[in-house]
Amino acid sequence: MAMDQINGKVCVTGASGYLASWLVKRLLLAGYHVTGTVRDPGNERKLAHLWRLEGAKERLQIVRANLMDEGSFDDAINGCQGVFHTASPVLKPSSNPKAEIIEPAVNGTLNVLRSCQKNPSLRRVVLTSSSSTVRIRYDFDSKIPLDESSWSSVDLCESLQLMIFALIYLFLRNYVLRKKIWYALSKILAEKAAWEFCGHNGIDLVTILPSFVIGPSLPPDLCSTASDVLGLLKGEKEKFQWHGRMGYVHIDDVALCHILVYEHQNSHGRYLCSSTVVDNNELVSLLSTRYPLLPIPERFELLDRPYYEFNTSKLTSLLGFKFKSIEEMFDDCIAWFDEQGYLC
Repeated sequence: MAMDQINGKVCVTGASGYLASWLVKRLLLAGYHVTGTVRDPGNERKLAHLWRLEGAKERLQIVRANLMDEGSFDDAINGCQGVFHTASPVLKPSSNPKAEIIEPAVNGTLNVLRSCQKNPSLRRVVLTSSSSTVRIRYDFDSKIPLDESSWSSVDLCESLQLMIFALIYLFLRNYVLRKKIWYALSKILAEKAAWEFCGHNGIDLVTILPSFVIGPSLPPDLCSTASDVLGLLKGEKEKFQWHGRMGYVHIDDVALCHILVYEHQNSHGRYLCSSTVVDNNELVSLLSTRYPLLPIPERFELLDRPYYEFNTSKLTSLLGFKFKSIEEMFDDCIAWFDEQGYLC
């Protein structure tokens, strides 16, 4: 049952991002009035794709807000029935990842939630987390699919960081692996901080935990996820080598799941959002057979990683969602890369 018969006003943080842009698109198509926050509303090039969306001229507003500026989300969130917090720190090479990734993720999330707390119109907050908050642990039974009750180990993430610093790799390898661990740690800590804050302040919170997102990009610049996929399709192995076994999901499905859990009155807790879990060699075997003209790597070095599957029945069985297949998500992604001339 929907929360309301008339689609009202919602806020999407980090609205120009890869996922957030798709979420804005789907919200506008569903009839919502959307306030999107960005760091620089004057950057016409970065925002042009949003203004081209159907319904944007009538029902989209773009405003300035920054994760690290206390109170900067107050005006954007005030009067909104729903808030979709998708914004997260930009991942880049850093000498101080705690200050540049962890603290903005946690403090930025709390900053948004404090603005939510001030808004008497608020019904529900949907926070974009990650499946990495579930699967980075070794104390699970590989025969039992991981579900939303599982939490990744902060201690394991921190110990992996120490191991990485101790190992001697090429810079790129070292950076790629460090980036993935810092990203996971930031998502774990930010989501836990959100649950604690909302529990203490009576805010209705639901979290979405997407796996690796695949699909066409609406923004003009490729995000790191899309760049990694493009590299794989061009024969590069370096970045994907560290994936090992990974869940994959279509970007449109992730956007639709955000709206589904927002609208469904009985939604609660965490929701794993993933279509298929495969290891690297399964993936490249499928892709090379389906796209024989692309120089996709033949095989990857096997990594010592635990086998896991995801139990997504909270979305599929309880809420009736049907995920697109891995073939569909890569078909759409590759068609878009080809249209944009990236595969030439």
